[in-house]
Amino acid sequence: MRDTESPRTGPGAPRARLAGCALLVAALGAGVTGCSSDGSPLSAEPYDAADQISFSGSLDEGKPADPDKPLEITAEDSDGRITDVVVVDASGRHLAGELAADGSRWHSTTALAASAEYTVRVSTEDEDGRPGRKVLTFTTGKPGAAKRLGVTFGPEAGTYGVGQPLVAELSEPVKDPAQRAVVERGLKVDSTPSVSGAWYWVDDKKLHFRPKEYWPANATVRVRSNLEGIKVGDRLRGDAAKPLTIRTGDRVIAVTDAAAHQLTVYKNGEEIKQIPVTTGKPGFETRNGVKVVLAKERFVRMRSTTVGIAEGSSESYDLDVHFATRVTWSGEYVHAAPWSVGSQGYANVSHGCVGMSTANAEWFFDTFRPGDLVEVVNSEGDTMEPFGNGFGDWNVTWDKWREGSALTGSGKTPDTAQQAARLRPAAV
Repeated sequence: MRDTESPRTGPGAPRARLAGCALLVAALGAGVTGCSSDGSPLSAEPYDAADQISFSGSLDEGKPADPDKPLEITAEDSDGRITDVVVVDASGRHLAGELAADGSRWHSTTALAASAEYTVRVSTEDEDGRPGRKVLTFTTGKPGAAKRLGVTFGPEAGTYGVGQPLVAELSEPVKDPAQRAVVERGLKVDSTPSVSGAWYWVDDKKLHFRPKEYWPANATVRVRSNLEGIKVGDRLRGDAAKPLTIRTGDRVIAVTDAAAHQLTVYKNGEEIKQIPVTTGKPGFETRNGVKVVLAKERFVRMRSTTVGIAEGSSESYDLDVHFATRVTWSGEYVHAAPWSVGSQGYANVSHGCVGMSTANAEWFFDTFRPGDLVEVVNSEGDTMEPFGNGFGDWNVTWDKWREGSALTGSGKTPDTAQQAARLRPAAV
């Protein structure tokens, strides 16, 4: 009968066994077979646990495993249990899994990759607390007929401002929240310095990634996909994807106060220039909120008909514009406006753009790059749209942003309600 009242030096190690070891050590000296030098079964060499555990499916038969089925490992011996399982493929990807509280079973919680080689390391212990080990290598077979999910990352490689979001474009729509979670787990973002960030499902085929705060200045950001061969859905598997590396430059932010008719530029937190400006007049108010510079055009022809103003009407225009820094796809720019210099710093007379003198516009054009930030405050206009008209990602609160992730929220696109129209400058 087991002495259930005896103290133990390790899980399941009764006093009687330790006493026997102690007597043998006293008689024969250290290093007796079956006992460690300190008398603890936990410090003994692991035994071969092959007879104590079983693997699911064809793993025991040495045949390729079905990548569409989970990996399961079961403790066959009722007097032993599984203590740890590590599964890694040839490229170093770990297979996530869950171990039952009683150590009787472990099963994978993410899909196996197809046509891959895995190494499984299983740790066990017997009723006396002695450690066991089993190492197994297996391969997975080819998947059944399925579509391939490609991922294309953006923007292009290069140097950007600290407001630049990352974009992942999918070749196939993914609607199911569980499948979205598989996709997100496979999209890896690393930055130096490190940041906290999350993906947001803009729609079924597009995700944006941004940190909680702006990217650090002079950072290196890498994004890659680990989805190749991974089962996303019943008939959908991940395909290979080209990784992307971008860098950030200085932290450059322009804060435009529409009520004060002034634009203030900050570089790495320090004010470097104030510029008198004019913004959108009544009926054409400039959008409030944070916008990300999209592109720069030294010359652009601006026509009122492209924004729905009839040609020949009192508000129509057809202008040659220089040093135009674009912040929305619908046509909002920071640009040279020599025709309104008399109003700059005093009144809002534009059709929604931020206008300034030619000299100031050229300086702005040369100072700002894509990914830099333009914030508009104290306008009577609506708030910049989060998506669809450029990058309004920073107008979504962090809590709302996390709701758009399949890992931290529902995985469905949440209601990004417009914030109040009148804003105050954010930290620069």
